[in-house]
Amino acid sequence: MAKNLLKIDYEKYTLDNGLQVILYPDNSFPLVSVNIWYSVGSANEKPGKTGFAHLFEHMMFQGSENIPKEGHFRYIQEAGGSLNGSTSIDRTNYYETVPANYWELPLWLESDRMGFMLGGLTQEKLDNQKDVVMNERRQSYENQPYGTAWEKLFSNLFPENHPYSWPTIGWMEDITKFELNEVKNFFRTYYSPNNASLVVGGNFDTNGMRNSIEKYFGDIQSGGKVPGITVPPKKNIETKKIIVEDSIQLPRIYLGFHTEKAFSKNDAALDILSDVLTSSKNARLQKSLIFEKQIAQDVYSFQYSARLDGSFIIISTAKPGITLESIKSEIMTEISKLISGGITDDEMLRAKNSLKSSYIYSLQKLDLITDHLNHYNYFLNEPDSFLFDLSRYENVTKEQVIEAAKKYLLNGHTELNFIPRTK
Repeated sequence: MAKNLLKIDYEKYTLDNGLQVILYPDNSFPLVSVNIWYSVGSANEKPGKTGFAHLFEHMMFQGSENIPKEGHFRYIQEAGGSLNGSTSIDRTNYYETVPANYWELPLWLESDRMGFMLGGLTQEKLDNQKDVVMNERRQSYENQPYGTAWEKLFSNLFPENHPYSWPTIGWMEDITKFELNEVKNFFRTYYSPNNASLVVGGNFDTNGMRNSIEKYFGDIQSGGKVPGITVPPKKNIETKKIIVEDSIQLPRIYLGFHTEKAFSKNDAALDILSDVLTSSKNARLQKSLIFEKQIAQDVYSFQYSARLDGSFIIISTAKPGITLESIKSEIMTEISKLISGGITDDEMLRAKNSLKSSYIYSLQKLDLITDHLNHYNYFLNEPDSFLFDLSRYENVTKEQVIEAAKKYLLNGHTELNFIPRTK
């Protein structure tokens, strides 16, 4: 892709109440996409008080002072648009895409729940959504094969007071204890304009958009100073092995290694390492475990880089009669071979091309472009970091990938074994 196509024309400014605004006019789309990020995720919670950020992903669709329950979905869908939201360990986002002539509708909806959410937050709504979230936990975690794997992995990979050690959905015992006053205080603390960034992209008049954003968001009161996140100091990492019996057919192994946070020195090299190990049938671990030795049903890996820390995850499901010990042994053997024998030019080219094509594909949709702008603004304070991001991968060398593997995959780690329940 030509470099000039990765140069995004945008305007960034800040309202008096602290709301960051990023405008990306592009009349090649017949749409307008509104994307808002709140700098709050499960990492902003405390032990014993988990699940609040995810709860608000639900609560923010339950109406506010001027919008009825489920009104966000109804209004956007009746306009021919789409909407959703998501919560991660670091942030919460909400987004709508509508035909260009409805561009003002999502601004009103987002501003109303930012400025007038508490007036519509009742005990009845809270009780209802508590039940929804608890049922979601049961269906997606407790009653799902391997469903509790991620929370067991990360609660052991990180110490119990680390903000990444609890699941985004929250622990069940914490969800049952949600109280209305606590929920309201969490909203007041984190869902204010000074803790948010708003991206609007698509077919609109810039002056008109600026005026409307001021109209809808300008009078919302700024919140107080957002509390910082306490991260315990890193200690020597010990190898842990956790065995979980579950109602499953086949054993599965999860390996978690501490690495680096997003956009740090080795972040891109670890992404390429993952691609070399598991991205295709020619990747090291797929070729060995699945096709040559035929001991695994599947194997995949990824570098999970977040704002405060990162981890490299490898997962493999054993074939019937195969032990997880033999799976792990082969994984570590292949990693050692890669470190000692190096990476080929073809492997590097395939990995870079794969990452590049996926990235370019993501720039073909307006809602993904606006999310990229918010993502870069959040992590780098520069919305137009498209070329910088792509260049990170183009500039990685084979030696850097090997050094990253040596630095992080040969140290202490967390091993989680899911095995079929015997009784």
